[in-house]
Amino acid sequence: MEAEGTRMATTADEILSKILHVDKPWGNFEQYAHNQLCTVKILTVEANQVLSKQLHQSRDELWIVVDPGLKIELDDAELLPQPYDRIVIPRKTKHRLASTGARGRVLEISFGYFDEDDVERFEDIYGRV
Repeated sequence: MEAEGTRMATTADEILSKILHVDKPWGNFEQYAHNQLCTVKILTVEANQVLSKQLHQSRDELWIVVDPGLKIELDDAELLPQPYDRIVIPRKTKHRLASTGARGRVLEISFGYFDEDDVERFEDIYGRV
């Protein structure tokens, strides 16, 4: 039996359905994780750089785009997201993030067991395949 909050989501709809939007007198907030196993990072891609094409076996990711000028590959699809777009990357999905010009950032929320060694690379301009 899994402990409460440790089950990994496996679909985009399941991940997105857990986002809580709360209105307040001063504005609002969105809550992306609550009492569950997750890791939060900000990915910064320098100008005209690209991460490896990769996948993860043990975690799903939710990327929230912070800056314009990024390109995201998901399997065979190519996306040109805008700030605040939400991109769900289920585990075992090949993905890649790149800057198309200036430096760009993405807020990454990983759900499930996080381990930097849980990266299977398929293409990499830095020779790490």
